[in-house]
Amino acid sequence: MVRPGVDAIDCTAPVLNQDDTRDEARPLPGPLQFRSASLQNGAMYDWADLKFFLATARAGSTLAAARQLGVNQTTVARRISALEAALSVRLFDRNRQGYRVSEAGAAILDHAERMADEAETLERLCAQRSRNLSGVVRVTTTESIANTLLTPLLTEFMELHPQIDVEVIAGARRLDLSRGEADIAIRAGPMPTEAGITVRKLADDRWSLFCSRAYAAKYGAPRSPEDLNQHIIIGSQGFLTKLAPFMWLASTARSARVRMAGNTIANALAAIRAGQGVGPLPCAVKLFEGADLIECFALPPFELGYYLVSRTDIRDLPHMKAFTQFIVSHAPALKRVLEGVSTGDRR
Repeated sequence: MVRPGVDAIDCTAPVLNQDDTRDEARPLPGPLQFRSASLQNGAMYDWADLKFFLATARAGSTLAAARQLGVNQTTVARRISALEAALSVRLFDRNRQGYRVSEAGAAILDHAERMADEAETLERLCAQRSRNLSGVVRVTTTESIANTLLTPLLTEFMELHPQIDVEVIAGARRLDLSRGEADIAIRAGPMPTEAGITVRKLADDRWSLFCSRAYAAKYGAPRSPEDLNQHIIIGSQGFLTKLAPFMWLASTARSARVRMAGNTIANALAAIRAGQGVGPLPCAVKLFEGADLIECFALPPFELGYYLVSRTDIRDLPHMKAFTQFIVSHAPALKRVLEGVSTGDRR
């Protein structure tokens, strides 16, 4: 277990300085933290001023309201006056006994109370969403993607979301997300189409033919499909026999000698690096194994890609959404790596 892009409302806001007596409106904490609103006649009023109206109406004086709000009395009186000027109504009758709600103030009091209730509900939702950013995300992918791409990214994710745990399940077997074997997958190959999943493409899965430097020194490197029948190729078995690049190789190099056949991409990579033959590999290996390999030529496109796959039934849970949006936020950089594009490579 490793402890580490959400569509959330920004619940943070500057706090009112208790000594603030300046005339300009400032952002406020509490249930009426809104931007100014426009009336039908075009006048503008600050929704935050309703907070001072409500506090004074409840307390009966600006002094008592100031104590409740943690500001000075002058600020309360000033904000009420600003609201009255914007609304063009007198909200209070002032006398020596305090502030008494006027007829106009009484007419809008219920509306202001409802606005305050809605704002408080909004704050509770924000707080709940923040608390829910915890839990476990189970991610499955191939071992090569897990080791070279996913695990390094988790360092940043852990710093952003210390309450979310990530379980990485790496291996060649494709786990069934619909049966709950994992929550999220990063997959390479044809676009996943099973039921109950949401799919986002991260990059094209580009392939080329590769050989080792030792092989090229001994046999030369093929430069076109027509050269393949004069070379030793890495064959396939099991899962690889149904993978488009290996199917292409088998049909294109029918007369080529096959001395080794692997059943995983990792096994084929090891055989190619060992100089046992030429074979197809994802172009992403160039950025990790480039020192040992020679890219002979690009293979035709096979409609393969890298996909971020999530279970539809849980994708909107806050911790799941946080993880998927984190991956999506790194999609441009991941695309270059997964497609094997290095600086200056414009292919």
